[in-house]
Amino acid sequence: MPGVAEPVLKLVRRTTEPVAAQILRSTGAAVIAYVVATATLSEPAPLTAPLTALLVVQVTLYATVNMGIKRVNAVVVGVLIASGFSALVGLSWWSLGVTIFTALIIGRLVRVDEFVPEVAISAMLVLGVTSVAAMAWERVFETLIGAGVGLLFNLLFAPPVWVQSAGASIDGLAREMGQMFRDLGSDLARPVTVAEAAERLHRARRLDHDIVEVDASLQQAEESLMYNPRVRQGLLHRVVLRTGLDTLEICAVVVRVLSRTLTDLAKDRVDEPLFPAEVAAHITELFEQMAGAIESFSVLITTPVAASAEEAEERLADALTASRTTRDRVADMLLAAVQEHPRKWQLHGALLAEVDRILDELDIEKRAERLGQELDRRSADLHERHPRLLAFRRRLGLVKGAAQEKRAEVEVEVL
Repeated sequence: MPGVAEPVLKLVRRTTEPVAAQILRSTGAAVIAYVVATATLSEPAPLTAPLTALLVVQVTLYATVNMGIKRVNAVVVGVLIASGFSALVGLSWWSLGVTIFTALIIGRLVRVDEFVPEVAISAMLVLGVTSVAAMAWERVFETLIGAGVGLLFNLLFAPPVWVQSAGASIDGLAREMGQMFRDLGSDLARPVTVAEAAERLHRARRLDHDIVEVDASLQQAEESLMYNPRVRQGLLHRVVLRTGLDTLEICAVVVRVLSRTLTDLAKDRVDEPLFPAEVAAHITELFEQMAGAIESFSVLITTPVAASAEEAEERLADALTASRTTRDRVADMLLAAVQEHPRKWQLHGALLAEVDRILDELDIEKRAERLGQELDRRSADLHERHPRLLAFRRRLGLVKGAAQEKRAEVEVEVL
């Protein structure tokens, strides 16, 4: 089943993206911004306000706030630049060029990202009018109205939380990796052509593309949890999903290396099975158990319900225990086989090392340790960025001790 993850991603996006809701939200925000601007400003056609609202209303509240701040910043900077040049030199071909050049440079310095051209556009529009001061303030007010309406719209009609679609993407990736293990195991007891082994290797390499798409889906989910009034402990959800995807990414790399090891064995054993029948049967069983472990790990990190997560953790623990037992049995059999036929013995050792690496990455205790480290790192970042807020909470008695402080930081959601 090659390429399972990509169709899963596309299916999830088609069925969960509220396209109609996003269109209605953007249209409504733009119209309301225009009505408010028309009622409060003297500009006959204040189109900057609906344009700003249209750009500001995004699929996540975090993106809305981020976009609104950047656009307002870009317009204000552009207006200030134009006001300064207009007072000094007025409008001419060379002053226009200097204004644009200066606006683009300052736009990059103030870090408005994709709104760097907006700095120059605002400067040009203001520079080209006779009443500079009036035009400057009108444009700033229009932008503030559009940004405010867009933000208010997303506060009242909160965008969806994208954790479910990100979880489905991660689950699709894990199932593809699990199916790869099953397919690799089915080839061990028979002669495998070099072309067949190479195809397995190319399929493993394509996992990199799937991981990129899953990462994009997870980034959207992480943004949807930030600043969202419907979400509690959003930081914890983000950390669980992110560390889980990091683990699966490491496993994908090891799967690629494992596929290369089996490809090298296939090149050496063209007309014979990769392993003796008894050894192949146990390695196939091991791969089946590892496939179950990867899929159980995916369920564990994507399941928000505590009872279901406990059940998934139990299944993962059972799969890891069974895999380690089978792995020891396979190691003994491979050692005996190598002592009898030492040809390509190093590939047998590489196979066991790659299996050990995956089992180690999926280990439950290691996952808990990684979660703790990431939460500690996020907490330390939060201390550095918002020391006064946390000190104020401590004085009020809202934070007592490191553990409660971490929980409080998660609930505050100021990241």
